Amino acid sequence: MDLIAPLEPGWARVFADHDAAFAAVAEQLRARRAAGEQILPAPENVLRAFRQRFDDVRVLVLGQDPYPTPGHPIGMSFAVAPDVRPLPRSLVNIYRELADDLGVTPPEHGDLTAWTERGVLMLNRCLTVAAGSPGSHRGIGWEQITQTAVKSLAERDAPLVALLWGADARRLAAPLRAHGVGVVESPHPSPLSAHRGFFGSRPFSRANAWLTEHGAQPVDWSLPA
Repeated sequence: MDLIAPLEPGWARVFADHDAAFAAVAEQLRARRAAGEQILPAPENVLRAFRQRFDDVRVLVLGQDPYPTPGHPIGMSFAVAPDVRPLPRSLVNIYRELADDLGVTPPEHGDLTAWTERGVLMLNRCLTVAAGSPGSHRGIGWEQITQTAVKSLAERDAPLVALLWGADARRLAAPLRAHGVGVVESPHPSPLSAHRGFFGSRPFSRANAWLTEHGAQPVDWSLPA
């Protein structure tokens, strides 16, 4: 599986010395594909998050790994293509919390592109998954790459708030706080864990409050119908 893709120049600089890490992951993916594993998302979407402008990121939404349902993952954590129905249950729960937190009426689609255009980076700790098998690509090397991405964002001289959803994401809470990043952490919005503290966590209003307190513009979390 070829991981060579045009990265946004800021991200290209971040990963300039990480060819070996990407090559190691690519080799793992090639071997798994050769053994008959269906790997998600589509190759052209695996590194999609790193086509977003590095310098514009002010909110990081960090999850676990892509949806394991074919046709769902598109390279942005929690998002799906506009025509996907029904919506993944994790996204339904995110929309429920968005409505409870900010009174935003959720759209019928799951396209979160509008958020990315406002400086929200939708990222997972692992960027691939085997179809039907959540968490199946833990430990193949993605964590090193995404930790580099998160660390690079935190080291900029710019306000950043991170929404850490789930145990995999929350492992980065301490180093993010050490860099002065605003951190809002909670259980994952999955139906298996949302009732254990994701609901009622008010991540969207808390992120905006942190940004405002640190001299940055809050995010418009609304989505087009």
